[in-house]
Amino acid sequence: MRRVAQVIRVHPEKLDEYRELHRAVPGPVLDRIRRSHIANYSIHLLGDRLFSYFEYHGDDLEADLALMAEDPATQEWWQLTAPCQEPVEEAAPGEWWASTEQVFLME
Repeated sequence: MRRVAQVIRVHPEKLDEYRELHRAVPGPVLDRIRRSHIANYSIHLLGDRLFSYFEYHGDDLEADLALMAEDPATQEWWQLTAPCQEPVEEAAPGEWWASTEQVFLME
């Protein structure tokens, strides 16, 4: 299992919209996430930053994320959520959600 934590900025004026969207994530989007071997997925908010965490239980995260990006329901979902977000300054070129470094784990 691989733990993944990421961060992105949410536009403050879009925060209510972002919250509302996530009150009813479409079933096909959730299904695609599950079929991509992702579990325990959560998004948290602090100020204007969103922090996501998920556990990946597959063998090729990049391939599973590519399949997710090709999924029509997910593409429609991202058209709704993307205008609410912008990458943080720490994001690598072309990176939307910036990956974080794990510095501690207690199991």
